[in-house]
Amino acid sequence: MLLKREAALTAKSWYEASVRRPPASPRIEGRIDADVCIVGGGYAGLSAALELRSRGYSVALLEAQRIGWGASGRNGGQVIAGYVGEDAVESQLPVADARHAWDVSVEGLRLLHQRIADHAIDCDYVPGYLMLATGPRKATALHKWVNRVADLYDYSLHWITHPEIGRWIASERFHAGAYDGNSGHLHPLKYCLGLARAATKAGVRIFESSPVVDVERHRKPVVKTRAGSVQCRFVVLAGNVYLGQYGKTVAPEIGPRIMPVGTYIVATEPMGKERADALIHHRAAVSDTNFVLDYFRPSADHRLLFGAGESYSAATPRKLEAGMRRRMLAVFPQLADLEIPYVWGGFVDITMNRAPDFGRVHPNIYYLQGFSGHGLALTGMAGKLVAETIAGQAERFDVFSRIRHMPFPGGALMRTPALALGMLYYRMRDLLD
Repeated sequence: MLLKREAALTAKSWYEASVRRPPASPRIEGRIDADVCIVGGGYAGLSAALELRSRGYSVALLEAQRIGWGASGRNGGQVIAGYVGEDAVESQLPVADARHAWDVSVEGLRLLHQRIADHAIDCDYVPGYLMLATGPRKATALHKWVNRVADLYDYSLHWITHPEIGRWIASERFHAGAYDGNSGHLHPLKYCLGLARAATKAGVRIFESSPVVDVERHRKPVVKTRAGSVQCRFVVLAGNVYLGQYGKTVAPEIGPRIMPVGTYIVATEPMGKERADALIHHRAAVSDTNFVLDYFRPSADHRLLFGAGESYSAATPRKLEAGMRRRMLAVFPQLADLEIPYVWGGFVDITMNRAPDFGRVHPNIYYLQGFSGHGLALTGMAGKLVAETIAGQAERFDVFSRIRHMPFPGGALMRTPALALGMLYYRMRDLLD
């Protein structure tokens, strides 16, 4: 069901329209051997592949569709330090480990910059990220968070007071905010395809149109598709919400701990550099601090890319383009004259506590999931950490594997309606605040 919905949404993606994909990689056929088999051709899987090849492992990567077909090729493009589930991490782990988890996310920013430079990935990276509060109470909460991040993690953000906000964004919607010069934004599909080129050059064997239907758990696991298989020493599952979409559930013990959440983006027609520059100071990426948030940024060709409209029912909202346009104009009414030629979306995976979920389902089978919308920087580090673990250095990976995750309530039939009802409550809170 997810696959049909996403295929329809891909048709009007500005990301797809603005890249030239290379010829498709072959489908796997027959039996091959590798040290490591990676399932999933997004950021996490490609990052793990690069790191493992740098350590001398032979790697086969299986992607069910095309590289970057899922969230890695459809997301908002915001490269952000930290993660959403900080409260869960801080409540479950010692202070030193919570600090270490935060530092891993900051290292993820450096790793992304390093890969862009090392592999000459042209992905339109722009530094700067704004978090904006839509009212006084939310501004107070954001200011407390900014101070806590400085005290606990030694990570400094620039506080923007209410009188200053107009110098940062040409919108009356926001009350105050914080600026992070270390974070930023990029073209996510260009970055993903750049990682794939680097992985192929490094010797990773990439197979597209090769959905995994089973993983046999042995001392030497066998990863099976309908047309071929990989026998290996280690498996990395990096398929997130798609692992159960093609046949037998590959890892039934971890599937209930994530939920697919639809998120949607529109791209305006180009408005010209001067007009785009006037919208947002530094041309930074922006998100508000609402539970059901808006996020937006200028593109390299001077469009506004505006994301919102999260769907927790896994169904595409009715009259999607009209609804997205209303939300965009609530922030920037001065853009009412612009057409919206592109509207697309897809599914990200979230956990109950919004913290990332890394671990093992078997001594030599690892999984990476639950990035909860903060994946662009953290997925790179997830791949690096699992590669370190396979190479015998598990300390950093195990900080994250100690975070407890509960399944979503309601079982297979009721958990989606239950979550949709809960999100309606949070939408009302956002409106009341």
